[in-house]
Amino acid sequence: MMTMQRNLIALALCCASGLGVINAQSVSIQVDAGKKLGPLTPIWSYFGYDEPNYTYMKDGKKLLSELAALSPVPVYVRVHSLLVTGDGKAALKWGSTNAYTEDASGKPIYDWTIVDRIFDTYVERKMKPLVQVGFMPEALSSKPQPYTHNWKPGDKYSDVFTGWAHPPKDYAKWSELVYQWTKHCVQKYGKAEVESWKWEVWNEPDGGYWQSTPEEFQKLYDYTADAVKRALPTAQIGGPDTTGPGSEKAAAFLRSFLDHVLHGKNYATGKTGSPLDHILFHAKGSPKFVGDGVVMGIEKQLQSLAKGFEIIASFPELKGKPIMIGESDPEGCAACSSRVYPQNAYRNGVMYSSYTAAVMPRHLDLAKKYGVNLVGAVTWAFEFEDQPYFDGFRDLATNGIDKPVLNVFRMLGMMAGDRVAVNSTGAASLDSITSGGVKDGPDINAMASADARSVAVLVSNYHDSGKLGPAAPVDLHITGLPKGRLLVQHYRVDNQNSNAYEAWKKMGSPAQPSKDQYAQLEQAGQLQLLDSPRWISAANGGTRVTFDLPRHGVSLIRVTW
Repeated sequence: MMTMQRNLIALALCCASGLGVINAQSVSIQVDAGKKLGPLTPIWSYFGYDEPNYTYMKDGKKLLSELAALSPVPVYVRVHSLLVTGDGKAALKWGSTNAYTEDASGKPIYDWTIVDRIFDTYVERKMKPLVQVGFMPEALSSKPQPYTHNWKPGDKYSDVFTGWAHPPKDYAKWSELVYQWTKHCVQKYGKAEVESWKWEVWNEPDGGYWQSTPEEFQKLYDYTADAVKRALPTAQIGGPDTTGPGSEKAAAFLRSFLDHVLHGKNYATGKTGSPLDHILFHAKGSPKFVGDGVVMGIEKQLQSLAKGFEIIASFPELKGKPIMIGESDPEGCAACSSRVYPQNAYRNGVMYSSYTAAVMPRHLDLAKKYGVNLVGAVTWAFEFEDQPYFDGFRDLATNGIDKPVLNVFRMLGMMAGDRVAVNSTGAASLDSITSGGVKDGPDINAMASADARSVAVLVSNYHDSGKLGPAAPVDLHITGLPKGRLLVQHYRVDNQNSNAYEAWKKMGSPAQPSKDQYAQLEQAGQLQLLDSPRWISAANGGTRVTFDLPRHGVSLIRVTW
């Protein structure tokens, strides 16, 4: 009877979406909570954004509090422009702190007021800065003019690369700036606190963010790393935070950089090699607007991950070295709204949330395949203060209203302990999704964790196409559970649950929601249970949960005792 009902539901969905009749086969997911695969690294507890001055604004502080609260481990935050010259006013793809200026005689003037305000906001929430050392202050830039830009969506992206993207005209002054900044952080926040931070040099030096040569960047890295270590020898610093190594140019840059820091002559010290406590590169997907809908490019992101891991693994000296994906996203420009760039229309709803649920486990799978130590993947999304509601920016919240994707991070935050064995009959293989994405049947994948008091299973029904498709009947069987009474909770993100965007549309998409509407949207943006929690007794150490998972839906089934 249950199978018949599910097939009827699938048939109705297919006909409604114009896909024709598809027989939705039941997907069997087997979870063995007793078969541990090693600690589950919370790589998702990393976030970043372009505009540092949003950090301490009203909605920025609200979102940071939510990000800190969703994870049992410290959340790391990476932002651009921490050394950029300016008045501290936020704009799209722009930010400034005025940390360094010079008097009429060229003597340095250090002012940490704004950068301290940014770091204070993190530290107050028990978050950790992933300190990006950059970009170039106007007084130090070898080509300072023009400096401030006025970029807006629709303008040429290259317009953002102004005087801040050039090398220093004086490396001694640059080195002293970095030394004084690091020393100030130690004095203000304490040695133990700053030792727990992660430092890195610049951003995408193989692209427009660095208006010079690879060799000149290696020089910048050497001077920067040396300055940080002189101020705090136990500081953790790394690089190069290149673009996705799926391209030949980016791959060559990453290889050359790693060879330099391992074997090259240090520009700052004259010795062989340079400090490298962790390695960073970026990995992005590539969505396209095809016909009347968005088709994602998850394979491009996975190919960049695979190539970066392969390059790092080719250096025996780097075995076990921590790796962070400095920006890990479905595509590039967060500030490029879907109003101007229609291929980014996926960002408001469940395409973004299901993509995130599908891609995160594959980060870990690829790291295991190449034998590398992945510790973090920075989601480059935050919020854009005082922009229209749901305007298609790549953000986690809009005007203080959480988007569906944020609820997937809340789900991930409930996964702890060890990763345990999972087998899903509906999952795309790692090789197939890396080579071609999810263009045919859906990818119904699962990742599971277990600790001393709980088992959590994340299940996603993902497809690269944003068009409607049938729900997937899921038969989840969890074994390896303890005897006694167990509490089962089922959380869901889909078009009906944990989805403020759909709630906003049902209100008529108000440009300025009323006070009551805003409160409703705030509630709709929170993670919601699909049904009431229930107590069970696991027969023979196992239990079965059956449910239908809509296309682009994500479920978290959590069993606690």
